[in-house]
Amino acid sequence: MSSMKDREEGFEKKFAMDEELRFKATARRNKLLGLWAAEKLGKTGADADAYAKEVVISDIEEAGDHDVFRKIRKDFDAAGVEQSDHQIRRTMDELLATAAEQIMNS
Repeated sequence: MSSMKDREEGFEKKFAMDEELRFKATARRNKLLGLWAAEKLGKTGADADAYAKEVVISDIEEAGDHDVFRKIRKDFDAAGVEQSDHQIRRTMDELLATAAEQIMNS
């Protein structure tokens, strides 16, 4: 019976670690995405860093990536930046993979 309990605790620990990794990777992805978008918007230095923070903060509005996507889309539209929805979402996916890799290697 204790082996079943040990197994259950192992699954719970793995789930918690996976969730923590997912949270960290998403936050890092959002920062990288903010820096990418800032470059497209012509922002540099402290302005780019501040914009990246805005993107990270925008992720707390709702579950999922929709809030982050909407912020980038709205800001690109307001500034006349030509990027399709597909290009933005593809960049989000690529940067999530990059962020996860960075976290796993640190």
